[in-house]
Amino acid sequence: MRVIDSHTEGEPTRIIVEGGPSLGKGPLAERRQRFAEEYDDVRRFCVTEPRGYDALVGALLCEPLDRTCVAGLIFFNNVGYLGMCGHASIGAAVTLAHMGIISPGRHRFDTPVGVVEVDLIDRNYAVIENVPSYRHVKCVSVEVDGLGQVVGDVAWGGNWFFLTEALPCPLNLANIDQLTRAASDIRLALKENGITGAGGAEIDHIEIFGPARSAEADSRNFVLCPGTAYDRSPCGTGTSAKLACLAEDGKLQPSEPWVQESIIGSRFKASYRGGANNTVVPSIGGRAFICAEGVLIRSQDDPFRDGIGEV
Repeated sequence: MRVIDSHTEGEPTRIIVEGGPSLGKGPLAERRQRFAEEYDDVRRFCVTEPRGYDALVGALLCEPLDRTCVAGLIFFNNVGYLGMCGHASIGAAVTLAHMGIISPGRHRFDTPVGVVEVDLIDRNYAVIENVPSYRHVKCVSVEVDGLGQVVGDVAWGGNWFFLTEALPCPLNLANIDQLTRAASDIRLALKENGITGAGGAEIDHIEIFGPARSAEADSRNFVLCPGTAYDRSPCGTGTSAKLACLAEDGKLQPSEPWVQESIIGSRFKASYRGGANNTVVPSIGGRAFICAEGVLIRSQDDPFRDGIGEV
């Protein structure tokens, strides 16, 4: 399997460019389901140990259903599958440019949750126009062990998020373990109390906000992704969900810039335009860099040929 690794503002992406599973030609959401049901061993092989690690997000490069798109992308990580991934979409744009498939300009990606537009500015910087995003519920209150009452919003930005300013500790790298435990406890409390996204969808991303440390940023965040890995970038879908909440509260106007700072200090520059049915259409800009090109080898006599972890 041939892969190209990149990072977007510190968050890694591994794109399968050759040797991935053949999933047919239907809608990307259907192909993602087929991936999960029939080829989950490929996901584990690609991104879990000993060939990967918890923070690594994978993407399968495939043929788009929408013929206006330059590529289709199906996103996954060490525990499952994602609807969209902002940092990986930026990484995909830079990767496709590295491969000579696209050049600077506007392009479209087909994803399981809809078409995402991307403007490749140069070899390392891209701006994605994400899927329409919105706040589902405002000021949800949930009792969390060790934290007490935690209040936050439930919002969609391509994945489901619970966004809160209930800080268990300062947002810095020294507190990663404490932040991870707190976000995991919040996610568990949401599940135990039946708090979900639209249609009963699981809220699998927790986003904790605090003051920015840089004068050039508006906010700092810690994002716990599905599983126990935190996002090193400011999180593209999480920033999209945040913009939807700010817009509905009248705290951010269309085209007004919002700079989101990550837990490691990297930044996305974001804004939005109005969308249909009280949604916003976010634009998220960030840098990505190619880290490696390689071939993953799967030997049949390797006891960990499908990765290390529960099957």
